[in-house]
Amino acid sequence: MQTWDVVRQDDLGNSFHVAAHDSRVSALAQVLALESGVPHRQIYWVEGPPGPAVRTNRDLYLIFLQLGQEARAASWSLSAFLRALWKVSAPLRDNERLEPDDVAAMFAAASTTPPAAFDPAWSAKDLSLPGDEPDGYADWERVVLSQLADLEDFLVSPPGPQARFGVDAPRPPGSGARATPARWYNFDPATYLECAVAGSLGGWDAADGARVPVPTAAGEPPARSYVREITTMTWGDLARIAVCGQMYE
Repeated sequence: MQTWDVVRQDDLGNSFHVAAHDSRVSALAQVLALESGVPHRQIYWVEGPPGPAVRTNRDLYLIFLQLGQEARAASWSLSAFLRALWKVSAPLRDNERLEPDDVAAMFAAASTTPPAAFDPAWSAKDLSLPGDEPDGYADWERVVLSQLADLEDFLVSPPGPQARFGVDAPRPPGSGARATPARWYNFDPATYLECAVAGSLGGWDAADGARVPVPTAAGEPPARSYVREITTMTWGDLARIAVCGQMYE
């Protein structure tokens, strides 16, 4: 069985084995979790068979589907998950392009990392995008912080029993401009994560049981979306994934 090792180098140059993982994504996730914690001068990296582990939209969809199910079982709120996601993204902020393994690892790390506290200043901050489309880490951050500000507003004015049919975030007087549409359909990590990939990249299959497609004729195979290779992704891609998580049905 293949294994991937997380290795640490201290500030004296000494290397130590930290942990072994049975997947490259989980090893990369541990590195992100460690790097996003208390500031330090140590270095972490992964040793093992080279990637990628995530080669297609289908691969990424299945990882997100599993992470959502685990978050549901652990009773994560969507706000807590997104605050953890924002926290573990910091070590990657200088990368213009991300490997799909890094994207999967970032979301996996979020599911195991204590979330950052909500900053009330986010609600009043101008989080609008400087351009027509999100571009770079700063714009992805604006999208996620906008969603967090909306979710905080929903704590005061809950979406109610009709939320699954779509509801606008309250955005009370004093709210800053936000990078995302006001409309929300998905309020838990499992639904958010499934819709995030299904809406932006596809990769779902009716047999997964998470998506209800248009019925097929008798004798035809279950519906599924087109499976395609993915190589690198941008922060703009991740911003669009986040918006689909909020709005896609």
